Amino acid sequence: MADIKTRDAVKGTIKTIDKAAVASERMKAAYAKTKEKAEEGYYANEGSATEYAADKISYASDRVKDEGIHQFNKQGQKGVKTTKETVVKAKDKMADFKQKRAAKAAEQRSARNVSGQNGLQIHRGTAGRSSVISDASVQTIKTSTDTQKTIKQSARSAGKTVKTAAKGSVKTTERSVKTAQVTSKAAIKTTQQATKTAQAAAKASAKTAQKAAQAARASAKASAAAAKTTVKATIAAVKAIIAGTKALIAAIVAGGWIAVVIILIVVLLGCAISLFGGGSESTSYTPVSAEVEAYEPLIQKYAKQHRIPEYVELIKAVMMQESGGRGNDPMQASECGYNTQYPNTPNGITDPEYSINVGIQNLAACLNAAQVENPVDMDRIKLALQGYNFGNGYITWAQNNYGGYTYANAVEFSTIQAERLGWDSYGDTQYVSHVLRYYPFGRAFTSGGNQAIVEVALTQLGNEGGQPYWSWYGFNSRVEWCACFVSWCAEQCGYIEGGFIPKFAGCISGANWFKEQNQWQDRNYEPTAGDIIFFDWEGDGLTDHVGIVEKCENGVVYTVEGNSGDAVKQRQYTIGSSSIYGYGVPAY
Repeated sequence: MADIKTRDAVKGTIKTIDKAAVASERMKAAYAKTKEKAEEGYYANEGSATEYAADKISYASDRVKDEGIHQFNKQGQKGVKTTKETVVKAKDKMADFKQKRAAKAAEQRSARNVSGQNGLQIHRGTAGRSSVISDASVQTIKTSTDTQKTIKQSARSAGKTVKTAAKGSVKTTERSVKTAQVTSKAAIKTTQQATKTAQAAAKASAKTAQKAAQAARASAKASAAAAKTTVKATIAAVKAIIAGTKALIAAIVAGGWIAVVIILIVVLLGCAISLFGGGSESTSYTPVSAEVEAYEPLIQKYAKQHRIPEYVELIKAVMMQESGGRGNDPMQASECGYNTQYPNTPNGITDPEYSINVGIQNLAACLNAAQVENPVDMDRIKLALQGYNFGNGYITWAQNNYGGYTYANAVEFSTIQAERLGWDSYGDTQYVSHVLRYYPFGRAFTSGGNQAIVEVALTQLGNEGGQPYWSWYGFNSRVEWCACFVSWCAEQCGYIEGGFIPKFAGCISGANWFKEQNQWQDRNYEPTAGDIIFFDWEGDGLTDHVGIVEKCENGVVYTVEGNSGDAVKQRQYTIGSSSIYGYGVPAY
């Protein structure tokens, strides 16, 4: 029985070891398969640093498992070897015991035979000897029993050794695997964090590079714009000199020495302003076309004939605005009273020279009616020019009602005439500024365009309800119309088309536009006429009303505002008032 138990224990131990070996072989096979995939390029398309790290760590984990199982196998084999040696020794002892027991049994049988043959005497002797033999047998049996116990203990010890070795190896392996898994997870997490950090750094670097590129482009664009502006200014200055020189020659030919001195001063001032600044692009000098220049001999001829030889450049500017020197009626003079040969209808004149003759005669009459004294008497020249467009009746009306020309009264007169005639519009309310951009002396002696929007706004004082402002903007019914009013006034001056003021119906969008253009000032700014003032009644940092600055004097800002009590009214505020949100400062 002891032999059977010992064999079973050994078999169990060997089975356990075989299972561990099979598991080891399977893990090795899986690792070999994974390795083959890696070598074949299975992970070739894995571009992630995290995936690469995970594969590396998985490989390390497999190696740890293999090492643990190898150690387990090694310990198991050692235990088996020890058990086998113990079993062999036990078998040897058992064989020796059997031999001795067989010998003693033979001796006992022999003694019994002798006793039967010799009688009692011998029996007694045998009995004595038998007692001795019995003691030896008992001792032998005890020895056998001890041997069997030793064998059982050896078997148990071997089994325990194998189990302990197996358990220890398995636990050690499990700990190694767990440690490898934890290390793997930590390494993967670290790799992921490193990847994220690298990605963030790359994004930040790319963003910085992009901003640098944008700044470089903006700088280059600004430099190019500055260079372009400088070139334009230089060209304009040269052309102004040429135009002024021509005017000077014409004046000398005409014999007007006073005019010569005046023109000489104008040329010098005009050149200085053109070269060194003094106005926006909208008021810069624009040369007339080649077609207009080609008519200069005829212009000089009829300018002298109608006694305005020093105004050749002004005549050319009028022709440029009217037709650009093209067509059969370059001065667009067919509707004036001096046309007696052709129909008084648009483009009724079909002879360019006749058009020039009639047009100059009409302009001379306007200059005389406006009492213009010289080529730089700009206030009266403006009155004369608007009269050329509206008709001489405007000059008398403006002098009687306002003492001269203003953009606002030009708008008013146009409105009156359109209503009287039943037309949608009458004339060109911006005719003066349109002509003066072609006049070499216009820039030097013309005030900034910021005043025009104020003049228009002042003509609307007393308007109630917001018509035509909100309907002009495109609304079908009344809305809060303060921004619509500002936009309407800007449109009348051509400022929306020129990009100086946006068309806006919401105060916030209007303020944001000026901020985006870097044309914004806070409430402590001292504004000038034509600036756009925004208000914050609630003090919540949001603008909710807008108006036009009329003027600023002695720390007081005077305004014209639409929708002030549902009417156009004049208001005033101290500079820095908490009600003021800020100012849009158009680049007139």
